[in-house]
Order: sequence, then C-alpha cells, then structure tokens
Amino acid sequence: MLYEMTGTVKLVKETQTFNSGFTKREFVLTTEDDRFPQEVAFACIKDGCALLDGVQAGERLRVSFNIRGREYQGRHFVNLECFKFERLDATAAGEGEAVPADEPPLDDSMPF
Repeated sequence: MLYEMTGTVKLVKETQTFNSGFTKREFVLTTEDDRFPQEVAFACIKDGCALLDGVQAGERLRVSFNIRGREYQGRHFVNLECFKFERLDATAAGEGEAVPADEPPLDDSMPF
C-alpha cells in the first residue's frame, strides 16, 4: 500500500553500510500540522540511498513510502521506507513552475 506525507526536511543522515553489504540512509521530515507538528524518520535502502544526495535541511518534500513491520527477539519494529519523493520548493533543483518575466499579463476582461 502506498502512503504519502508532506513536510520539511529536518536532517539527512549519512549512508550506513552493514557487514552484509546492505545500505540504509535515514532522514527526518517535520510535518506541516500547525497544532502538533511531528518529526517522522524515513529510510531509503539499497540503491535508494542515492535519492537523498543533494537534499538539504529546510527543503519541502512530498514523500511516497511503504510501512514495513517486523519482529526481532520478541520486539516489534516499524520502518517507513521511502521509495520516491517530490521537491515542492520552486527554487529546489529547478523544479516547480515559474512564469517567464517577459510574458505579458493575462487580460481576462470580457470583450463586450
């Protein structure tokens, strides 16, 4: 099942490499709830770690993720695995939509 969350990047951690060769990179997103904002940790795994290259604190993202749960030694853990995100800031990496400055303003008055 696909989930999405929008927020501001608080921090991006370094990539962790484990003895098995497995790689994981975590980041924290602060939600945009005015009353009770939450700091939510996400993880990118394997090749997805490179997705976070160039992402900096303060950027707004819409994160697409899956919820993964597992049991280990009688304890249960939940991980939020990010598999893609969209930058929402118009200035970030050339994304967003800008109107050219030399374009004349729209005249939406009626012709009669």
